[in-house]
Amino acid sequence: MHSGLKNYLLVTLAYWSFTITDGAIRMLVVLYFHLLGYSPFEVAMLFLFYEFFGVVTNLVGGWLGSRIGLNLTMNIGMGMQVVALAMLMVPDDWLSVAYVMFAQALSGIAKDLNKMSAKASVKTLLPNEDNSNARLFKWIAVLTGSKNALKGAGFFIGAVLLQWLEFRGALAVLSSGLFIVLVAVMLLLPRGLGKSKSRAKFSQIFSRTPAINWLSAARFFLFGSRDIWFVVALPVYLYAEFKWSFMQVGGFLALWVIGYGFVQALAPRLIRHSHHDHGPDGRTVTFSAFILAMLPAAMAMGLNTSWSAQWILIGGLVIFAVVFAINSAVHSYLIVAYSGKDRVSMNVGFYYMSNAAGRLAGTVLSGWIYQTQGLSGCLWWSAAFVLMAGLLSLKLPVGNPVKAIE
Repeated sequence: MHSGLKNYLLVTLAYWSFTITDGAIRMLVVLYFHLLGYSPFEVAMLFLFYEFFGVVTNLVGGWLGSRIGLNLTMNIGMGMQVVALAMLMVPDDWLSVAYVMFAQALSGIAKDLNKMSAKASVKTLLPNEDNSNARLFKWIAVLTGSKNALKGAGFFIGAVLLQWLEFRGALAVLSSGLFIVLVAVMLLLPRGLGKSKSRAKFSQIFSRTPAINWLSAARFFLFGSRDIWFVVALPVYLYAEFKWSFMQVGGFLALWVIGYGFVQALAPRLIRHSHHDHGPDGRTVTFSAFILAMLPAAMAMGLNTSWSAQWILIGGLVIFAVVFAINSAVHSYLIVAYSGKDRVSMNVGFYYMSNAAGRLAGTVLSGWIYQTQGLSGCLWWSAAFVLMAGLLSLKLPVGNPVKAIE
């Protein structure tokens, strides 16, 4: 096996393992603290530092990865996640809002160090002959899609562990499993992965490539549009309004994200007619964003009719998952395609800073809008965010993405 491919598989294994714990801890926190009597807005606030420090981590993490190596930033991320999981195993009396927010801050830093490291590694690990645009799109789509499928599995695992082992038992299983993976990756992955040959300056963390800046701005609104209804509003709505059990809520969200992940992985095949060897371009994300904007608006209108709310949500979210997955997969490919090998970690870090900022905005709005305007309000805001992402995508270059950095 080619050494680059072997290392890519090791990075993917670490990314997968981390992702399961990331999905599980989110479901554990949302459901457990709702059960303790926290309001939707208070539950959203528990994730405030998680998302905020994700913004900071992505901004600094790409620069850090280029200086110390992507494998080291990934290992630091996994170690911090183990600590964050262990911190929540204290008695209920210790679980104040401030304490949980601090634990979630560590988890947010860990998540984005891990994600940035894995995504940036793809460009450096694949053999040169495999680095064509079409092949790069395929590998990025597989990594991103499989990650999201496993994050969905993490939602379900978190809900099942909460029901079977309760809150602290679930955390013990997750933290010990991730620690084992961390030790294995530290022993097997070579050092200095993705380390820049030149000493990158901190001032270089901000991209000077217009295409990357426009793509990052669109990413902010794209992921904000999802988290406005996904983070707090939807799980609380399913539990409180439909009277679903923890396992039913976790199972539905898990299936949604797993399906979304599979579509992401299959995106190169699903839209291969829209591009040739140069890969998808700005037109692809612009068109899919405008299509996507119509879906939450349609669901919001449907909830105000006499039709079954369950079928409107389930059917609408299935279609939303397909279109959103294709848009997100092309986004993830374009940021790597727009980046030269020596700056890939910094550009990916800058890009996912916008991703984290969008998630931060979506998380805060999810709790506040649901508490004040209900799920319909969350869906209308989601539609507005996607529309803005589409408008910003109009600025992206058309044709071979490599020309954007030449």
